[in-house]
Amino acid sequence: MSAHVFSDPPMSVMARRLGHAGSAAFVLGAMLVWIVNDQAHPYVTLALSAYAAMVVSFLGGIHWGLGFQHHDPPASLFVWGVLASLFAWVAVMMPANAGLVLDGVLLVLCYLVDRKVYPAQGLARWLTLRFRLSAVAALSCFLGAAGT
Repeated sequence: MSAHVFSDPPMSVMARRLGHAGSAAFVLGAMLVWIVNDQAHPYVTLALSAYAAMVVSFLGGIHWGLGFQHHDPPASLFVWGVLASLFAWVAVMMPANAGLVLDGVLLVLCYLVDRKVYPAQGLARWLTLRFRLSAVAALSCFLGAAGT
């Protein structure tokens, strides 16, 4: 009798690389908030906030994709996807000092929601990467807000 060991499929190398590249954009944006001149400052803070909002919307959209895989999906997958995008939109419309804080909070909240949803959907293997990317992104937003 041989023992069968089941393991999760390996994580996509491309997804990991693209995730890290996306984190680099957050870090660059937060750095620029602190070093650009007063004329460029509003554009840099808006760029960071808009990028964060797009990422939050993307993370919410993942829940729609998960819902599409089920015959009778839980409504919470779709509701969360819409709420994440709506809150991110509000963050972009706010002054940068407050909007970037909301962006950072939303990124943390997205991770906390995913900690509950991903294991139930068989995606727990993505949580370590999600934690790292979310931590860098949220910290970048908070540092960007502090620089406004």
